[in-house]
Amino acid sequence: MHDVAKTTGLTNYVADFVVTTTVKDLPDDVVALGKKSILDGIGLALSGAVAQSGALVRRHLDELGLATGAATVIGAGRKVAPRFAAFANGVGIHADDYDDTQLAVATDRVYGLLTHPTAPALPAALAMGEALGASGADVMLAYHLGVEVECKIAEAIAPRHYQTGFHATATCGTFAAASAASSLLGFDVETTARALSIAGSQSAGLRENFGTMTKPFHAGRASESGVAAAQFAGMGWTATDKILEAPRGFFSAAGGGYDAGAIMDRLGSPWTFADPGVSIKPHPSGSLTHPGMTEMMRLIRENDIKAADVKHVRIGTNSNMPNALIHHRPQDELQAKFSMEFCMAILLLDRKAGLGEFTDETTQREDVKAMIDRIDFVVDEKAEKAGYHKMTTIIDVTLNDGRVIHGEADFGKGSPANPMTYEEVAEKFRENADHGRLPRAAADEVVALVRDLEKQPSIERLMALVARAG
Repeated sequence: MHDVAKTTGLTNYVADFVVTTTVKDLPDDVVALGKKSILDGIGLALSGAVAQSGALVRRHLDELGLATGAATVIGAGRKVAPRFAAFANGVGIHADDYDDTQLAVATDRVYGLLTHPTAPALPAALAMGEALGASGADVMLAYHLGVEVECKIAEAIAPRHYQTGFHATATCGTFAAASAASSLLGFDVETTARALSIAGSQSAGLRENFGTMTKPFHAGRASESGVAAAQFAGMGWTATDKILEAPRGFFSAAGGGYDAGAIMDRLGSPWTFADPGVSIKPHPSGSLTHPGMTEMMRLIRENDIKAADVKHVRIGTNSNMPNALIHHRPQDELQAKFSMEFCMAILLLDRKAGLGEFTDETTQREDVKAMIDRIDFVVDEKAEKAGYHKMTTIIDVTLNDGRVIHGEADFGKGSPANPMTYEEVAEKFRENADHGRLPRAAADEVVALVRDLEKQPSIERLMALVARAG
């Protein structure tokens, strides 16, 4: 782990990357991968708008007296100031814990240490891009810059950051939003560095709030804080030029150190979207559940496993996964998203696990409770040795007739190892848009617009389509 006192110029390096990178610097594969996550994020903002948290966010905006503005709150039929649109849409994207997830590179980087990259970055890019009348290409670039900065910061910070309670989407996501907003505002390096520094003093979020509305609140506040940081920097607000690397800066205070080699001269080399990649979720639950859920569905289908025939299930993972999947007997839908036991139980019982299965009512079903009682979620030595950068999940289903059905998986559907196509993401988008009550014709047009985002003269039509559902 690097001595933070010995690295200079890191914050300015990040700022220079944000300022000097152009759309032409984005590789074609990175552009294509980013479009899938952008479409996914917009769909999640639509479904998140009808969540209970969405209604509370709109109530909050009303109480602030925010009647006018230039940036769309997706699914809410209103525009507000960019920072508050970024907040609302960030909460919406993360509300169902159905958004994309960064993969780790180093073996000591716990998968969950890293971030949900789109939830803080995209709302900032959309809000500032819409308010400024930016082109689709400029919005796309801002989004990619935000994601890249966020992911490399998350990769670099010492694992202690996540392990002792920080939520990296909230902390690193603030830098993502500041980067995206600074790009769209056309800042120079010095102003961008100040924006990053103002963002660093706002970076916060604690994992103890997983399984509650405060987890998506983290993503919304990260996006809002980054936009506000850029706006203040643009007005001339002063801040340090070394917020990342200083002995009292972000890496030291929040992690106790960092790996300079994971970020210095690494931004866009390679782009995180290209390597190691970003996973898009097939289920609205914590990403750590997805390898096991993908493998369980395979076992169920190939062996025609019926819930009534299941005597016992053993789920083995590395020791960091139970550190995030903390709800072993969930009492509501939010806790269920962070319950390996619930996720496996609902697949065995219903053979599906979408938004319709993650409800408060489902957690109280007697058959769900009974199946959860038959499931043990344990630390497995083999999974532990596989490395924390993987989500190795080992499944043993013991049937009443004595047979044991075994399966193992490191990654789930939607990961770079088993990716979704644009059309598969579009189907997920349509399901989420339908859940958010967006008419199908509008949803189809959004799919087409995002596919050709870099060709759009502005994002005005895109945001108009998703402004009001129902």
